[in-house]
Amino acid sequence: MTSSSPSDDDDWSVASIFGQVLAEPRTFTEVDPIPASVFDDPQSGQNPWSTPTYFGPRRHRPGVPAVEFLATQGAVDTVGAVDTAGAVDTAGAVAANAGLAAPGPDHGAPEPPAIGERKGLLSSSRTMAVASLVSRLTGFVRNVVLIAALGGEQVANAYNSANSFPNMVYELLLGGVLSSVLIPLIVHAQHHDEDRGESYTQRLLSIATAVLGVATLVAVVAAPLISDLVVSPGPQRSLTSIFATLLLPEIFFYGLGALFTAVLNTRGVYGPGAWAPVVNNVITIVTVGVFLALPGPSTLTPATMTTAQILVVGIGTTLGIVGQAVVLIPSLRRSGFRWNWRLRGKPSEAGRLREAGSLSGWIVGYVVASQIGLLFILKIGNDHAGLTIFTTADLLFQMPYGILVVSLLTALMPRMSRAATRRDYEAVKDDLALGARLSALGLLPITAGLMALGPAFTTVFLAHGRTSIQLAHQFGVNLALSAFGLLPFALVMLQLRVFYALRDGRTPTLINVFMVGTKLLLLLLALHTVDNKGVIEFLNVATSASYVVGAVVGHVLLTRRFGRLGFRSVVVTSGLIAAASLVGGVVAYVVARLCVSALGQGHVGSLVALVAGGLSGLVVLIAVCWRLPVAELDPVRRRVASRREGNAADSRIVSAPVDREGPP
Repeated sequence: MTSSSPSDDDDWSVASIFGQVLAEPRTFTEVDPIPASVFDDPQSGQNPWSTPTYFGPRRHRPGVPAVEFLATQGAVDTVGAVDTAGAVDTAGAVAANAGLAAPGPDHGAPEPPAIGERKGLLSSSRTMAVASLVSRLTGFVRNVVLIAALGGEQVANAYNSANSFPNMVYELLLGGVLSSVLIPLIVHAQHHDEDRGESYTQRLLSIATAVLGVATLVAVVAAPLISDLVVSPGPQRSLTSIFATLLLPEIFFYGLGALFTAVLNTRGVYGPGAWAPVVNNVITIVTVGVFLALPGPSTLTPATMTTAQILVVGIGTTLGIVGQAVVLIPSLRRSGFRWNWRLRGKPSEAGRLREAGSLSGWIVGYVVASQIGLLFILKIGNDHAGLTIFTTADLLFQMPYGILVVSLLTALMPRMSRAATRRDYEAVKDDLALGARLSALGLLPITAGLMALGPAFTTVFLAHGRTSIQLAHQFGVNLALSAFGLLPFALVMLQLRVFYALRDGRTPTLINVFMVGTKLLLLLLALHTVDNKGVIEFLNVATSASYVVGAVVGHVLLTRRFGRLGFRSVVVTSGLIAAASLVGGVVAYVVARLCVSALGQGHVGSLVALVAGGLSGLVVLIAVCWRLPVAELDPVRRRVASRREGNAADSRIVSAPVDREGPP
């Protein structure tokens, strides 16, 4: 890496690349930074404004000279971190444009930036947020039609029991466990390998795909045994076994999708992975439509459900996951990655492949611990005829996280991995605090809203078809009782990413063991102290409580690893937003209760309660937040103030007296 100095050769005939990221992405907490390279250098007399700018496709722009020019400027690292010499990290880009290998650390160069188009953190996050919003909304519609078609009794319990295992894999992969393990390994290979990690990535994908295939095959063969463990003998157990055989192949395609997404993320491509679940949701919605069009019994039970209905629901659900993975293949090819099967590693890769195997082993331990907890929940839920209540409330619980936080954390992961690779732990801690603050800002108001309006929300949207108002109301009660775990859940997912960025697979598994142990202890306590209805409610409460324990344990372990984490700003922001959310939530709850008391708990009363309570609580929340010193809201305040000033200026111009007589 080079930096500008008075002795450097100046060449103003070279071209600058339009669109290169020269500034640290905005974090909503400060004004836009200005890169030093936009000013004249008084020592060298350089004036970067005199260089030509190229538009159009990148393949038509000059290559090496432009990158070398950027390397001579005091620019900020394209992934958002400033090198100690103040120069942009371009060694990998120079080598790539020259057709050469990127120099490794032994050559004194920093690691290459991500392959593909660079985006700022918030820019990438916003792109994925739109996709996540559409994905979660279509996912909500998917769940609504499934609940309406299958109801909340034995058929739905059999379907949810069978689908819980691949769904657990999905939630783990959605939370970034597998992707978070692979991204640091691939980034490390991009930094050290002559081919920028291409062959190493191909080996990782080949080995992981083979392992996924074997694991999925074992799971499908064991489907009857799994059903025997969680369901009592009878027609429901038989239906659960059939559904499990049809649905467990999803595990392979969930894993394949996570592998593809990890590769795309390391190349600066985030959108396709966020949009892929929409394909799954659309296919499942079409499947439910076909299911409803089939002839069948008037009363749907495990004994009366026809073979055609079983096959349509089972195969259609699995095809949705297949589509979710396959749709990423064109994006992989457009990113420049080609997947060749490579199962035998080079001698120089032996150590890194062992590291990948060790991390994968800890991931297996993570999944096993989660599955033990899931088996326990499935058994209790089926014995107390409330599994569908738990699974529905849990899916709704994860919606806000998926919409507001997943996109941000996905954009943070490659950035933290690169910071960890160059041992810039201060940057890792800064990203940790940033993710925690923004998660609190987005999720605490949602938590208050779910606590106040959960039953009204589920009654309005889920009490249709074979789902009664009473059952839909119970969905909302479970959702409201467990909403306190929403922010801790996001913090746990963020903490796991930090450990995986450090290529530490052991600590996340230990954190998960603590969480599963907490959940099991609380459920055992509930079995001996509360009634049947209380046990079902406690399934979701115990799960949220386990996230609180996980967040605390994760914070302690991170403090032991890094020392002080600088979480003062996180605590201040969280406290202020929590106070405002509490006031807004209380107002929303009171208004909703008044509406339900006057109009009843049916569709009309719940709809009025949801709208009136939601609007009143939102107005109060905004009014309180506006007066609190929350730094993350300063850009919004400035924008509103500037618009007011602009409108006032316009009104003064319009109202100014006009000389209608014209000049003399």
